[in-house]
Amino acid sequence: MGKTLRNSLKWLLSSLVISQAHAFYIPGWSVKSYKENEHIPLLVNKVYSDNTQLQYAYYDLPFVCPPTGKSHGPGLLSGQSISLNLGEVLRGDRIMTSDIDLTMGQDTGCQFLCNQEVTRRDLKRAKELVKEGYVVEWIVDNLPGATSFVTVDKTRKYYAAGFKLGFTDYSASTGRPRYFLNNHHTIVIRYRTAPGRAGEKGGKVVVGFEVYTKSVGPSVKRDNGCPADLHDVEDHFELHMPPNKTVEAQSKYAYSSYHPEVMEEGDDNDTITIPYSYSVYFREDESIEWGRRWDLYFVNSEEGSRIHWLAIVNSLIICGLLTGIVLMILAKTIRSDIKGYKEGSVEDGKLRTKRKTKSEKLGFGLLEKEGDGDKEADASSDDEALEDVTGWKLLHADVFRKPEYGYLLAPLVGSGMQFLFMAVGLIVLSAIGILNPSFRGGFISSAVGLFVFAGVFSGYFSARVYKTFDGKDFGVNALVTACLFPGLLFGLVFILNLFVWAQASSTAIPFGTLIAIVLLWLCIQVPLVYLGSWYGFTRTGAWEHPTKTASIPRQIPHQAWYAKNMQSILLAGLVPFAVIFIELLFVFQSLWQDKSGYYYMFGFLSVVSLILMLTIAEVTVVTIYVQLCAENYHWWWQSFLVGGGSAVWVFLYCVWYYFVNLHISGFVSSLLFFVYSFMACCVYGLLTGTVGFLTAYAFVRRIYGAIKAD
Repeated sequence: MGKTLRNSLKWLLSSLVISQAHAFYIPGWSVKSYKENEHIPLLVNKVYSDNTQLQYAYYDLPFVCPPTGKSHGPGLLSGQSISLNLGEVLRGDRIMTSDIDLTMGQDTGCQFLCNQEVTRRDLKRAKELVKEGYVVEWIVDNLPGATSFVTVDKTRKYYAAGFKLGFTDYSASTGRPRYFLNNHHTIVIRYRTAPGRAGEKGGKVVVGFEVYTKSVGPSVKRDNGCPADLHDVEDHFELHMPPNKTVEAQSKYAYSSYHPEVMEEGDDNDTITIPYSYSVYFREDESIEWGRRWDLYFVNSEEGSRIHWLAIVNSLIICGLLTGIVLMILAKTIRSDIKGYKEGSVEDGKLRTKRKTKSEKLGFGLLEKEGDGDKEADASSDDEALEDVTGWKLLHADVFRKPEYGYLLAPLVGSGMQFLFMAVGLIVLSAIGILNPSFRGGFISSAVGLFVFAGVFSGYFSARVYKTFDGKDFGVNALVTACLFPGLLFGLVFILNLFVWAQASSTAIPFGTLIAIVLLWLCIQVPLVYLGSWYGFTRTGAWEHPTKTASIPRQIPHQAWYAKNMQSILLAGLVPFAVIFIELLFVFQSLWQDKSGYYYMFGFLSVVSLILMLTIAEVTVVTIYVQLCAENYHWWWQSFLVGGGSAVWVFLYCVWYYFVNLHISGFVSSLLFFVYSFMACCVYGLLTGTVGFLTAYAFVRRIYGAIKAD
């Protein structure tokens, strides 16, 4: 246990710094070249499926050839685990060296791998995985083994990461499904001359890794374990073992994979032998640049570029309309209100002259530390000045009244700033090419690193909002900020892990890793949040409001149905959701179906994210302005909830996508989908809610500062 914990802490701390430097990838950099007859390691990782969220380590499967431990060069043995970064562990990778021997430039027509003896239970397990459509991930030179396809017009070739574990066929006589295992793999390595000096010395680089599968039945004639004729194989390896029942029953179902359940059980000690073999071919391909070798994995995805541009145009139209509305409110309505108020005050002789303080000359008023009598005098003077006005201007003495449960709103705003910093960092790193498919696990590792170190911003903004709400103990607020939402996320992940552990899936986070994450959270993030809170509370202080708050709150009139809290949140949330609706389809397809093709979208996501933030800011301004015009000054929480309101629609979209587009089976896989979707929507809601809150505060402060300026 101690060794596991020490190892977990070692890679956890190093993965956030060292692994990012080693994994830095920009086309033309980090080129690995091989000389003629040099060994190339083939790594095996895991099996995964679009129909389930449970992944399994390849060598944990009981029906595949286990590693023999033979040497593949200095310090490299088959079955040896490859060190992983944090992101790789969290995404379920379990990479190990295989027994398959690849030597640069040397073709192998057929090589026998092993005869794996499996029991009836193991065979049933293989049948379940084939039925669920599992695919296998092997790795050569950091490229995943791919299935090759051509586009519809047959002008371009593209790759789909992974290759099928087996396939399903249907009996011509009964129409029932029969399941077959792919036990022969033809490996095609595409290479070209290495760029630069390495190429001048005869070095070659890998630009493609293709795997073609074949199912070879036990009746096929073999020579030293290999099929005599791989091009003409009619008998496939069916995942079926004859049941130990009567001869009559065996003959009745001899040509079908369907058998009554009682017959399928049989004796668990019964065994069957699965022969495995492989072929290797090296093909030179000068048409593919090493720096562009990942493009083949995204050629088919790029056909959706037109739809991406349609999504961007749709977002721009919505954002443009909102911009016009906001400009009309700011430039015409509010300016006219303020001008009319001042002119009316001058005509009535009610425009007060008062001594400007240093802070008011800068354009913003301070909450003056005066006695109650002075505050009441100021409030009565303000009421006299505004007795003939209506709408939002009447709320000058109540608009900055601290909200209920402000001690909870402040940590939420702080957590939202933390996620906002993380999201901006990820988009920037992806846009400049540091995060890319060759940096396996880099996206998750960088997200964790950015989230932890953004604790400083979280504490800073949380403390300033907390002090603005007259908070006294910044230490308690810092502790709540550091533990509230991260604690919720960790609790959900831990509960999910209990279910996934029971399935023996590699999706489960190792216990040592969980302990290391807790230490990372408590020993690094919490102190950073405390540091940011101390600075924001003691050095910077509260935000200064341009108007004073009256001692007696104003009565709020009856609100129209669309201005009520829940209705306004849902209605306002529809607009940002409409901005990202089309792009969500690509994001969900990449996350839940392709599982590897989201890197090509970052350029589009960057543009849509900027439009989304602008749209949320404008929607919040319009919504809060309507609320203030209805003489409702409870806008603090409302601005946060309106900004994050689209998260409700995104979660509803998740539910729709699950039932319409996905074919996930099993309770645990469905639980993973909905809990992960809920967590993602919470993060999205915090982020967008914080944007709405800060925008609304800037807007309210600006307009009420304008009417108080002399």
